[in-house]
Amino acid sequence: MRHAPARRDTAGDAPPARTGRRLGASAAVALLALTACGGSGGSGGQDGRGSGGRSDRITITPAAHSAPVPTNRKVTIGAGNGHLTTVKVTADGPGDLRGTLSKDRNTWTSSEPLAPGVTYTVRARATGADGKPLTRNATITTAEAPKSETFVGEYHPDKGTTVGVAMPVSIVFDKPIHDRAAVERHLRVTSTPAVQGAWKWMTDRDGRDRVDFRPAKFWKPGTDVTLRMNLDGVRAGGLYGTQNRVVNFRVGDAVTTTVDTATRTMTVLDNGRKLRTLPISAGKKGFETWNGTMVVLEKTPTIRMNSRTVRIFGPEAYNLGSVKWDVRLTPSGTFVHAAPWNEGKFGRINSSHGCIGMSTVDAEWFYSHVHPGDPVTVVNSKDTVAANNGYGDWNVDWATWRSGGSLP
Repeated sequence: MRHAPARRDTAGDAPPARTGRRLGASAAVALLALTACGGSGGSGGQDGRGSGGRSDRITITPAAHSAPVPTNRKVTIGAGNGHLTTVKVTADGPGDLRGTLSKDRNTWTSSEPLAPGVTYTVRARATGADGKPLTRNATITTAEAPKSETFVGEYHPDKGTTVGVAMPVSIVFDKPIHDRAAVERHLRVTSTPAVQGAWKWMTDRDGRDRVDFRPAKFWKPGTDVTLRMNLDGVRAGGLYGTQNRVVNFRVGDAVTTTVDTATRTMTVLDNGRKLRTLPISAGKKGFETWNGTMVVLEKTPTIRMNSRTVRIFGPEAYNLGSVKWDVRLTPSGTFVHAAPWNEGKFGRINSSHGCIGMSTVDAEWFYSHVHPGDPVTVVNSKDTVAANNGYGDWNVDWATWRSGGSLP
């Protein structure tokens, strides 16, 4: 029987280790908005001065002060009586700040807005009027943006976890992302061993923007995977990101399950070796179990299943207060669970409202052998599960999946 899920934590409610402000933000704001460090080359000294005096030095505007810099300010770098040779202004997340150099190479001016709540590093090199090199290094910290102008992503899986071979990397955002390419450009997944993989954008069941990464085929057992989110200060339409994250997780054994609704059996393999074939009862006519590959989302020893939560009323209604050994496959309410009220039907009759039921003993065994990220593939049923209903990603063919990203 299908049972509506408890609502997953949103990005705003997630613990700081997952979706909070970027690491070190408070420390950065506590620093001076602009600080200079030692110069190099010639007699430039700490102020970047040459022998020509105070007019022969590199200047940076906004000047040093204790308050964070408003994002509506432009950065201007000047070379006094000399000329600039190189200018680089960059920050984790938004990357390089673009700008233009004056024709006489005396002044560099930023040409795009500063991102809020980040620290920019300025590295400027120039040649003074006396021909000696000048150097200036500095940092500029910008003011935080209002929460209404920022976005965060709730990501899965969690750092340090071990997951099944079908677990995608999934990020759900708390606000609509109008420039998906800008965000995707700052997301990266790497693995050992390396895989061919791609991002695909979709809308989740709650109407939120979501992007998933998966390989062309299931991960190999023992793969180490790293997600890097460098979104701090990234501008996506009228919003700015507020996250930098490095998330490492590991892929465990290949525990794969096939449910055949025609033979009413479930076959479980561990790294290709058959463990057991169990008799089951799947969805009856009008309530057929989703066809295709689903992925284990979570496990709960006991839950209440009330048909009202999945809009089943009347003669088909049910309210079961202690359903045991529950393995969730979709947010829409598909579970594998114990169904002792159907004793005598397992292996013979499909009689559920969409879930995969079995004896209490078999359900406990299955519960103990599967983990989040393990695939459960249903065959000989109808209506393939959608990609955004849990992790139905594997029901999208690879060519279509690859075309779902925002970058070439």
